Amino acid sequence: MKQPPSGTPAPVEEIHWPSLIAAIASITAVGIAIGLGLPLLSIIMEKRGISSTLIGLNSAMAGLASMAAAAVTAKTAHNYGVANTMLLAILFAAISALGFYYIENFWLWFPLRVVFHGAITVLFVLSEFWINATAPPSRRGLVLGIYGTILSLGFAAGPLLFSILGSEGILPFAFGACVILLSAIPIFLARNESPVLDEKPELHFMRYVFLVPTATAAVFIFGAVESGGLSLFPIYGTRTGFTESQAALLLTVMGIGNVIFQIPLGMLSDHMKDRRNLLAMMTVVGLAGALCLPLLQGNWWLMAVVLLFWGGSVSGLYTVGLSHLGSRLHGADLAAANAAFIFSYAVGTVAGPQAIGAAMDIAGNDGFAWSIAAFFGLYVILSVARIVFNPKRT
Repeated sequence: MKQPPSGTPAPVEEIHWPSLIAAIASITAVGIAIGLGLPLLSIIMEKRGISSTLIGLNSAMAGLASMAAAAVTAKTAHNYGVANTMLLAILFAAISALGFYYIENFWLWFPLRVVFHGAITVLFVLSEFWINATAPPSRRGLVLGIYGTILSLGFAAGPLLFSILGSEGILPFAFGACVILLSAIPIFLARNESPVLDEKPELHFMRYVFLVPTATAAVFIFGAVESGGLSLFPIYGTRTGFTESQAALLLTVMGIGNVIFQIPLGMLSDHMKDRRNLLAMMTVVGLAGALCLPLLQGNWWLMAVVLLFWGGSVSGLYTVGLSHLGSRLHGADLAAANAAFIFSYAVGTVAGPQAIGAAMDIAGNDGFAWSIAAFFGLYVILSVARIVFNPKRT
């Protein structure tokens, strides 16, 4: 693993706010754009009489576009600069967001999805690289906890804005495009402070997926459980006897846990010599929470308490995994590894709903809990094996 050159100055231990604000502006736009765009486009397609199968197929383009964009982001940033690449991605994302309103041909929405989610993924990767590269090592967890909290709030704000703006007319599309464009201002102001990628990554992109497996596997589990859980929990909840509103409130409780635990877990990771131990502990909590779900059917309050802590543990996999990545790699290798991190997340978002949905078809309603427990169980096995057999903290 590449270490900083011997002549590199010692890292500054103060938070560099212009860089933090630029990265947070970018990720806020990402969160709002995804949170607003996904339900908006689905509702519009349904109103136009598009079948559920085709709606699902069109939605799946988001994950495929993310995987493709993540694979080329580090190389593009090396060629054109981090800030310039982010500004270009913002332009593409805003134009494609408006394109969904002006282009009514359903089949053209497939390339539009590729452009929109590809550009959003570039912002995702480079904002995380920027903040990881400039965060003080002793406070990296805190900084990434702030970052993760803002990302979670952005995701939560998207559906809220959708409920206010509705799906009629140009307003929701124009609002989303404006939010994306506004994020360019702090990035442009801090463009001279963005990390410089003078060198190309040493390894092929896919090698980085396996170079720091503790981090990339953590974000894969996060993507699978988050996307599968959010998509199918309302079905699971109503089948267990809760009303739709009660199931929705349980999802809200899980989202609250997602938000409030990000910064405390990030700060805790700053005080741990080996962040892999914290990742393993959070997965054990996730595993235990999943196994408890069938035992709590019908008891809303107990399930809410479990989901509060469970949501925090799930979200912590992302924050602490990203912090672990930043502590192990530097420069071009960190940029490529950040791209591999998002690639692994995208794979998880595609695999999770499929695996959990199939488990519910095969094993009944309890298949929801068992399949999520299986995801966590696999990570527990991996993390224990890495800690025992690989003391190099990868």
